[in-house]
Amino acid sequence: MSRMVAVRSLTRSTTLVQRVRVARRPWERMIGLLGKRSLEPDEALLIPHCRSVHTWFMRFPLDLVFLDGAGVVVRILEHLPAFRVVWVRGAEAVLELPAGTVARTLTQRGERFQIVEGER
Repeated sequence: MSRMVAVRSLTRSTTLVQRVRVARRPWERMIGLLGKRSLEPDEALLIPHCRSVHTWFMRFPLDLVFLDGAGVVVRILEHLPAFRVVWVRGAEAVLELPAGTVARTLTQRGERFQIVEGER
């Protein structure tokens, strides 16, 4: 089972999302959010060592936040619908969030995030 973490903004000293599942194993990465009907507002999926994602067969739109190796936001895509493929140069991880999270939290390119172990 994948572990749970929280994602905090070091730039603004706020928590972006509390319940983040980390997809580290190949099977977890391949399945991602497929089969889920939605994400709760405080839920997300973090895929480390990832520069591209697809939304084939997704049942709901996503906000995607791509991070570089230092946790800095290099690209944001909001309300990405199903059947899209995205690749981001310089990305080292992607955070898949419920659509509307980026706008609600005022997340911006250049913001720096930290993965916090043990929070729920």
